[in-house]
Amino acid sequence: MIDTHSHIFSEEFRDDLPEVIGRAREIGVTHIFMPNIDDTSVQAMLDVCRQYPGYCFPMLGFHPTSVEGADDIYKVRELKKYLVPGHPYIAIGEVGMDLYWDKTWLKEQQQILDEQIQWALEWNLPLVIHCREAFPELFQVLQPYKDTSLRGVFHSFTGTSDEAAKLLEYEHFLIGINGVVTFKKSTLPEALAGVPLGKLVLETDAPYLAPVPFRGKRNEPSFVKQVALKLAELYGVEIGEVERKTVENALKLFNFRE
Repeated sequence: MIDTHSHIFSEEFRDDLPEVIGRAREIGVTHIFMPNIDDTSVQAMLDVCRQYPGYCFPMLGFHPTSVEGADDIYKVRELKKYLVPGHPYIAIGEVGMDLYWDKTWLKEQQQILDEQIQWALEWNLPLVIHCREAFPELFQVLQPYKDTSLRGVFHSFTGTSDEAAKLLEYEHFLIGINGVVTFKKSTLPEALAGVPLGKLVLETDAPYLAPVPFRGKRNEPSFVKQVALKLAELYGVEIGEVERKTVENALKLFNFRE
């Protein structure tokens, strides 16, 4: 299995990261992909990648909830300086739109997302998109790129069947599924009814959104197995098929060779 979205460089893992990695390896996690948060988190993320070379892989991006003013576009442009020949970043992420808490910086979030889309195209990297309560505003930015080579993941999808259908229109994008699919009141099982397994990747979003039976606890990469088990149930296949297909999907999208 591949955990395609995990923040194990965050403070929540400061005291027991080796044990967390050990548990992930034990249940069959072969790669952990780590999305950046903003200009303050790059070093911590790279430090973890140096500790676990060939196992943990970094992305570069500026999260929409870190956008707190018009001047943040300059912080984002400073981040681009990390993109040099031979850089280690496997994707541009985590980027996107989030209007759940506050709509004050809507236009700035859109501007910063568009800026980072340009990086993804320039460097031929996938885009890892966060979207919360902002699908119409997100698509305002994405629509001009619909017929380009832009590819990526719609991370932590929790939307409706209609929204899933809209995402599937972006043929070079996959949909990231995490512990939310295991929640008792989740509507994801219904929303995924029209989404083929070939369009999905597994993720945890650790330390957030721990799946049942760990809900309410700190999430970690080893819990991705609960997501795979739930998808096997929903799609009526063996867990091995979910593992095989989602690994294949992730390796292809992120341009890895097995």
